[in-house]
Amino acid sequence: MSEENKNNKIILSADSTCDLDSELKERYQVNYFPLHIILDGKDYKDNVDITPKEIYQAYYDRKILPKTAAVNVEEYVAHFRPWVEQGYDVIHINLGSALSSVYQNCCLAAQELGHVHVIDSCNLSTGTGLLVVAAGKMIRQGLDAETIARNLRARTSKCHASFILDTLTFLHAGGRCSSVAALGANMLKLKPCIQVDNRDGRMGVGKKYRGSLDKVLVKYVKDELARYADINPELLFITHSGISDEYIKLVKEAVEETMHFDEIHITRASCTISCHCGPNTLGILFETK
Repeated sequence: MSEENKNNKIILSADSTCDLDSELKERYQVNYFPLHIILDGKDYKDNVDITPKEIYQAYYDRKILPKTAAVNVEEYVAHFRPWVEQGYDVIHINLGSALSSVYQNCCLAAQELGHVHVIDSCNLSTGTGLLVVAAGKMIRQGLDAETIARNLRARTSKCHASFILDTLTFLHAGGRCSSVAALGANMLKLKPCIQVDNRDGRMGVGKKYRGSLDKVLVKYVKDELARYADINPELLFITHSGISDEYIKLVKEAVEETMHFDEIHITRASCTISCHCGPNTLGILFETK
């Protein structure tokens, strides 16, 4: 733990689904709690002892997909208790409440222990990560835990997350769209943009793009950055579920041609996110002022 965090007596914690890269996780001393991945009857910890690549391979080889399971109340209590007993306040940022029961379970753990400030990110992946980075910066500035929590809750509506899906095969396999819709989209080379509702984290289909992935990704980047007049230029995430470096390079260049960001971080989505969307999914995630 950094000296700043020690002096401030605040621990920064988050569900592992925030999908930060190792550099940001280390910079802001983020303590992850992994969600559960149940595959073929076995319980794995997300991105600890199973990877998205292994999940995809299980589908290709055996046509099975995992189920995801929330962290329960007792697990959160065990996660937080040592810090609370040492006199720390804990800021914990959860996956959006519409997507999982982790937020409700975390709130119950916080009520039992006290000194744990639970934030519903109303988002997923690095849409949550944006809030984790914001919390890390506020801890460094010396703000108290109550103020940080209040600021984060006011900030959820300014975090914008969206993704382009290359295929609907995994959504269909997971029961999230019909076989007719999946077949039609794949035959027509339609690539839907999934928009995250930052009021609770629900996902909806936005614009449907047609064409090759390289052309679609560039058009998507231009469209998303043109949607908002007041984008915060401090940080943008390019987050993907497993995609070639050529596509990542193309997207980064499209971002840089459109506007300047102080930091652009490229991150890989966790198993919880990846198993629902399949490979070659990519999104840009950023804040507005």
